[in-house]
Amino acid sequence: MPTPSRDTRTPRTDSRPQKKFYHKRKFCRFCTDSEIRIEYKEPLVLKDYITDRGKIIPRRITGNCAKHQREVTVAIKRARTIALLPFVVSEW
Repeated sequence: MPTPSRDTRTPRTDSRPQKKFYHKRKFCRFCTDSEIRIEYKEPLVLKDYITDRGKIIPRRITGNCAKHQREVTVAIKRARTIALLPFVVSEW
């Protein structure tokens, strides 16, 4: 039985130098600074967590912890209900 031959057309990956990726650690803004309050009455704080089209920015992008991201989401939804923040930004 012949031994399986190695395909010589594909380059070996272990001979190339590996790229090193450094990524900045994200941190929860509300855990580090206890002065900032998450309230629906403060739309200037909540606008940082909404895209220009009106969508809520996810936690993996903002870097918030799960607890504070839930509070931000509830506050944004409450502010939308009483018309402090828009549901959708119209681009007419």
